[in-house]
Amino acid sequence: MNHDNCLPRSELQVPFAAEPREVPALRRIIRQHLAHWGLLGVVDAAQLCVSELATNVIKHVGVGVPATLVVSMEGTNLRLEVRDPSMEQLPRAVRTEGEEEDGRGLALVDAMSQKWGVCLRADGKATWCELATTLTSPHGHVPDHRVSRADKLLTSYGQQVCCTLGLSGSPVTRATEDAVRLIADLLHWVEAHGLDPEATLERARSCFESVSAW
Repeated sequence: MNHDNCLPRSELQVPFAAEPREVPALRRIIRQHLAHWGLLGVVDAAQLCVSELATNVIKHVGVGVPATLVVSMEGTNLRLEVRDPSMEQLPRAVRTEGEEEDGRGLALVDAMSQKWGVCLRADGKATWCELATTLTSPHGHVPDHRVSRADKLLTSYGQQVCCTLGLSGSPVTRATEDAVRLIADLLHWVEAHGLDPEATLERARSCFESVSAW
């Protein structure tokens, strides 16, 4: 699998106040960010883990304390951290019975993730977990025959464009520009054959959205 055209997944940091009303916003941020990273397959698990990690800070450190959500890659695993300023109240998973609520959140994190833990920092602590993905490299893409076909086409197309125009820049920048030029050239091909580029683009968008909504 070729990863030359893939975009890097740089660490994301989201400061927030540890309040119940912030949890739905964190869930939305995670969904949007993982969609941008091409990791929709772990969205549900990631949203659950972020909710529980943030709620743990609210319950055991205090309402309104400053906290930070950190999203990054650890190898091919997705790493989620919630940092808070307290070096006390170290979280631990508790097996609960019946309707008992306390401790159940981190038990869910333990069940959903590959591993989790707590690390002390100079400014407090970070409670983290890692979720397995289907990636074969930290900055690659999930196995998908459609993406692989497009990647091969884009690589071949980009080589021709670079030779013709003498383009420079980082591989990622060139690949992004190549993708734009390839789409534009395909629309020119559609128009040259007497078809409507706008209608074709709308059909392509509808097809993309229908297979991406999972």
